[in-house]
Amino acid sequence: MSNVNNDRIPNNVSLSDDKRLQRALEAWQPSFLSWWNDMGPFGFQKDDVFLRTATSVTSEGWANFDYVKMPEYRWGIFLADPTKDRKIGFGDNMGQPVWQQIPGEHRNALRRLIVTQGDTEPASVEQQRLLGHTCPSVYDLRNLFQVNVEEGRHLWAMVYLLHSYFGRDGREEAEALLERRSGDPDKPRILGAFNEPCTEWLSFFMFTFFTDRDGKYQLLALSESSFDPLSRTTRFMLTEEAHHMFVGETGVLRMVERTASQMKELGLEHPDDVRKAGLLDLPLIQRYLNLWYALSLDLFGGEISSNAANFFAAGLKGRAKEERYEDHVALDSFYDMEVVRDGKLGREQVPLRNAMNEVLRDEYVEDCQRGVDKWNRTIAAHGIPFELKLPHRRFYRQVGISANVPFDPSGKMISKDQFEAQKGEWLPTEADKAYVQSIMQKPVFDPKQMANWIAPPKQGIKGRAVDFEYVRHT
Repeated sequence: MSNVNNDRIPNNVSLSDDKRLQRALEAWQPSFLSWWNDMGPFGFQKDDVFLRTATSVTSEGWANFDYVKMPEYRWGIFLADPTKDRKIGFGDNMGQPVWQQIPGEHRNALRRLIVTQGDTEPASVEQQRLLGHTCPSVYDLRNLFQVNVEEGRHLWAMVYLLHSYFGRDGREEAEALLERRSGDPDKPRILGAFNEPCTEWLSFFMFTFFTDRDGKYQLLALSESSFDPLSRTTRFMLTEEAHHMFVGETGVLRMVERTASQMKELGLEHPDDVRKAGLLDLPLIQRYLNLWYALSLDLFGGEISSNAANFFAAGLKGRAKEERYEDHVALDSFYDMEVVRDGKLGREQVPLRNAMNEVLRDEYVEDCQRGVDKWNRTIAAHGIPFELKLPHRRFYRQVGISANVPFDPSGKMISKDQFEAQKGEWLPTEADKAYVQSIMQKPVFDPKQMANWIAPPKQGIKGRAVDFEYVRHT
């Protein structure tokens, strides 16, 4: 089961044994390639890119590195190997055998979960389609394209499930995944963060750190699913998702390293002086951090959610790494939650099942903090008295109990007038955006060069040097 065959659609699910399904997916494939050529990385489709491609789903060798043109990438269908005698690990059906087919009563809910996850994959490619033209290095350009092709493969993963288990409804949903567009006022993507412009590299690194990290936790929760094909699909997707978060974490780290080191070397203190040196001042980085963190927090959904309770009870979506918990039924437990009621903050004991989104968000926040701590250690190592901080989870929320209620970054409730008056201190302004665009507008295609505003990485990819020709741009 681990090996990937060389069919027209690479897969490890014996696709050729199901001719009807194979024909349906082969009929969808040209639409996918048309979407990729229209909405994928613009201007680089003929370039040779040093990419990793799945050849196995085992930890010993699931990927092969070589030059490939992106439209020829081996997008395919890869599921983690099945777990023998796997049982449902949570909810009302705990201990029963996992499902290989979808129980009728859960069909609509599972389709909704799969479509929502699937919609994020092409959306991020669309958000990032022009970034190659302002790349800070060939190393970063290659990493961008690696993220893009893997998001395309994750789309294939969800489309396989839709075609395999949802009949005509699934085929229609698969077509719709190629019809929506990030930021389109008439046919936007389903989730808000995936309609946000991501037109420069500061946003890209924040996106891959914060938003892809949300993806990690959503995939971890879905990997616990009683629907075994979904569990196995998302388990393999997690293998690829780790690289996306690495790109974000190290990208921000390299930006703060460059800024902090130059501040120390040149004796720069005021943000204006930092900008005169063509660098990203740390308060500016903080404002972008605030924005993308808040947008990504929204992706978990409402803090109190009957849908989350129903998904958990039915065994459709669990908690990240469910085996760590003692109580896998969560029927008589409560979550102590701070809530906003009638314009005031208070605390409530919320039934744990209804708080499953917040349980997942708790782990996400803790994981994000670990990355921010690394960035701060880098700043401190240069003796710069500045610390990046995650804003309170109530800040700038558009979804959930804090939605559209004005809070400052410390979580203090303020008036709308106060928020508007100080918004420019907390979120990117138009002047910030214009400055970022101005220093990032010139691409660096020489492998031996690096943009002024970012430090080089510690090492290259797969044993290659940092200045290796990762993209042969023509």
